[in-house]
Amino acid sequence: MNIKTKLRLGTGFLFVLIIGLVVASTWYINRLSKDAQLILKDNYLSIDISKSILQELGGNGKVLNAEEINKINQLIQKQRNNITEIGEEKVTNNIFVDFSKISSNPNNIEELKDNIRANLYLIMDINMKAIVLKNNIALQTSKNATLYVGIFGSVCIMIALSFIFNFPGYIANPLNVITEGIEEITLKNYQKRIVVEGNDELAQLAQAFNHMAKRLNDFENSNLANIIFEKLRLETIINNMKDAVIGLDENKNILFANAVALNLLNAKADDLKGRYALDIALKNDLMREILAEKNQKELRIYADEKESFFSKEVFELKTEINPKNDEMSERHFGSVILLKNITKYHELDAAKTNFMSIISHELKTPISAIRMSIKLLKDKRIGDMNHEQNDLLKNIDDDTQRLLKITSEMLDLTQLESGNIQLNIHEVNAQDIVDYAINTVKFSAQQKGIDFKVQLNNNLPKVKADVEKTAWVLTNFLSNAVRYSPEKSTIDVCVKPGYDAIEFSVTDVGKGIEEKYQKRLFEKYFQVPSNTSEKGGTGLGLAISKEFIEAQQGSIYVKSEIGTGSTFGFLLPVK
Repeated sequence: MNIKTKLRLGTGFLFVLIIGLVVASTWYINRLSKDAQLILKDNYLSIDISKSILQELGGNGKVLNAEEINKINQLIQKQRNNITEIGEEKVTNNIFVDFSKISSNPNNIEELKDNIRANLYLIMDINMKAIVLKNNIALQTSKNATLYVGIFGSVCIMIALSFIFNFPGYIANPLNVITEGIEEITLKNYQKRIVVEGNDELAQLAQAFNHMAKRLNDFENSNLANIIFEKLRLETIINNMKDAVIGLDENKNILFANAVALNLLNAKADDLKGRYALDIALKNDLMREILAEKNQKELRIYADEKESFFSKEVFELKTEINPKNDEMSERHFGSVILLKNITKYHELDAAKTNFMSIISHELKTPISAIRMSIKLLKDKRIGDMNHEQNDLLKNIDDDTQRLLKITSEMLDLTQLESGNIQLNIHEVNAQDIVDYAINTVKFSAQQKGIDFKVQLNNNLPKVKADVEKTAWVLTNFLSNAVRYSPEKSTIDVCVKPGYDAIEFSVTDVGKGIEEKYQKRLFEKYFQVPSNTSEKGGTGLGLAISKEFIEAQQGSIYVKSEIGTGSTFGFLLPVK
C-alpha cells in the first residue's frame, strides 16, 4: 500500500466518524422535536377546548341563548375530532349526550351543566397527565440523546486522537530512520543499513538508500588502497626533498614536516604533528620567524654547524566551491611553507663579489696609466699627429672613459652587495646636489645642444642625505637623459616638496620606454633592447641608484610613455 492510499484511508476514516456523529445528533434532535410537537399540539388543544366550553356554560342559573348553544356544539365537535388519550373518547361522548339533553329538557339544565363541567374537568385532567407523561418521555429522550451522542462522540474523539497521534508515525518513523541513515553516510559510515517494513514509497526509498550505501562502501574499499598508496608516495617525496617543507591546515595546525624541517626546528615529528603552530612558535624562535606575516627576503639559520640562508615561500591551498546560490567562491583549506636552501647561491654570490672587487681594483691601475699616456700623446710638445691618429686617440680615450666608468660601477656594486657601503648622511641643500650633478654632465649636454630647465623653490627645507651618493644618482639620471634625448632639446630638472620628503625628478623628451620593461629597469645588468648601434652601459647604473636611495630610507621611481619621453625620480626624507 503506497503513502497516497494510506493518507486517503486515514482522512476517509476521520470523515466517516464525523458523518456518523452528525447523523446520530440529527436523529435525536428530530425525535426531541416530534415529542415536543405532540405535547404542544394535541393535549394542549383538548385543554383549551375544555376551558372554552366551561367559559360558555357560565355559572348556575345562566340561560344559554342560541348563539352560545351553537358555539358549544362546535367546540364539542372539535373535541370529538381531537381524541388522543385512552378514556378521553368516552368522557367526550358523555359531554355530547348531556349537552344534547339540555336542548330537549330545559327543566333539568343545572344538573346537566354540572355533569358536563365534571366531564370537562376529567378531560383536562386526562390531558394534563398525558402532557406530564409525554414531557417525561421527552426528558428521557433528551437524556438518552445526551448519553448516546456523548458516548459516540467520545469514542469518535478517542479514535480521532489515536489516529492523529499514531497515523503520522506510519510516515514519520520511516523518515526518521532514513534521516539517521543519511547522517551516518555524511560521517562516512558506509556500512549503515536501514529497515523499513512494507512495500510503499518509503520502503522503496529505504531499499534505494541501502543500495547507495553498498555502492559507496564498495567504492570506498576499492579506492582506499590507492589513497593509502598515494599518501605514502607523497610522504616519501616530501621527506626526500632537500628543502624544508611544513604543511598547515586552515586553523594553522601542523599537518606534516619533512626531515629537513625537523632538523632545522630541532624537533621531532610527534612533537609537531597536530599541534597548533602558534603554540610551537612560543617556544621555538625559528617557527615564530617562519610564521611571521612580514615579507622576508631571506632567513639566516644556523644549521649543519654553519650559517645557512633560506628563502621562504608560502603556498596558500584554495579550492573553488559551488554553494546553493550557484556562485563560485574560494575556500581556504591550508598552506604549505617551503624553506629553500640558498646557501650555495650566497657563497657563489660572495665569490663573484670578491672577484669583481679584485678585478675592478686591478683594472683601475692600467686604465689610469692608459689615460695618462693618452694625455701625453695629446700634448703637442711631444709631436704632432695627423687626422687619422687623432681619431684613433679619441676612440681610445672614449673607450678608456667607458672602462673607467664600468670599473667604478663594479666597485660600487661590490660595496653594496658586501654590505660595506658607508653613508655620510647630514642635512644639505637640494640646490647643492642639483648644481653638482648639472656641472658634471654640462659638457656632454653642450655637445648635443641640450639645455637644462631647473624648477627649484628657494624656500625648500634641507634634505637628509649623503651628498656624494645622492649627486651620483642624479648625475646618472641626467647622463641617461642626455644620452637618449635628441639634439637641441630641453631636459627638465624639478625639485619640489612632498609629505615629509623632497622629490627630485629628471624628465627628458626621448623616445620613451615600453611599460613591459619599466619594472625591470632597476634590476642588475638589465638594459632596454635597442635597435640602434649606440653603445650602452653595463646595466648597473639604475640598480646602484636604487640601492643608494633605499639605503637613505628613500624611494625611487620611473614614469614613461612611448613617444613622450621618460621621468626618473626619487624621494628623500627631510626629517
